[in-house]
Amino acid sequence: MLSPIEFVTLDWCGREVQLEYQWVGKPDSHLPLILFLHEGLGSLSMWKDFPDTFCHTANCRGLVYSRPGYGQSTPRHPDERWDVDFMHRQAFEVLPAFLAALKIDPLQQKLWLFGHSDGGSISLLYAARYPQALVGAIVLAPHIMVEDITVASIEQARQNYQTTDLPSKLARYHQNADSAFWGWNNIWLHPPFRAWSIEGELVSIKCPLLAVQGLDDEYGSLEQIRGVARRVPSTELLELPACGHSPHRDQANTLITKASDFIYRHTFGGEPV
Repeated sequence: MLSPIEFVTLDWCGREVQLEYQWVGKPDSHLPLILFLHEGLGSLSMWKDFPDTFCHTANCRGLVYSRPGYGQSTPRHPDERWDVDFMHRQAFEVLPAFLAALKIDPLQQKLWLFGHSDGGSISLLYAARYPQALVGAIVLAPHIMVEDITVASIEQARQNYQTTDLPSKLARYHQNADSAFWGWNNIWLHPPFRAWSIEGELVSIKCPLLAVQGLDDEYGSLEQIRGVARRVPSTELLELPACGHSPHRDQANTLITKASDFIYRHTFGGEPV
């Protein structure tokens, strides 16, 4: 049985924000904790049962949460516009505060990050800033720079949000769909954001990385994860056929197998468990 969804309050951006979170997997696992970071339009609930399924298969305990503006966490204020450094602020401000609020000390509690899309980028930034805090990270379709294909797909998402039932679909996963959508869409289509890049920061990452991308990803080319591998020698690449932007949906079984093996190898120094 899944643990209930809980809330924790943080003081961030000059106001109190509540973040929803849920424990999944095996509470008595001896393996490191896995923290799941959702995509740019995602939330705790949009992961569906993947985190719990993955953690039970891998014999791990997991923690899933929604960032401010998403899911049942405190919505973005209507006049709040995110700046170019919005993912840096999530990695350097919100994530450490969230862990501290739950009394999780990454220097004492072994920790893996498992991030998708924007959540993958946030995971990379955290790994670069806090190289001693992680055992490793698994990143699905992360962004390390802005590509034309990304902008084109996000422009199409804006059109879909304005002309289709996409708002009602997103409302299944967010208490305020406008908060989630426009926070994400406005910053990614903000002209100064075209120059955004975290490529130079990746060289500070010391932990093992598994970087995963679908060959049919509509939000980025393989240059995203190959760029990670060029800058972080500890990176392994997993390029998945018949897979779009969401490997945990399109190729869940393969991802679970490969990611579980990666965690075991790098938790036990390459020895089988």
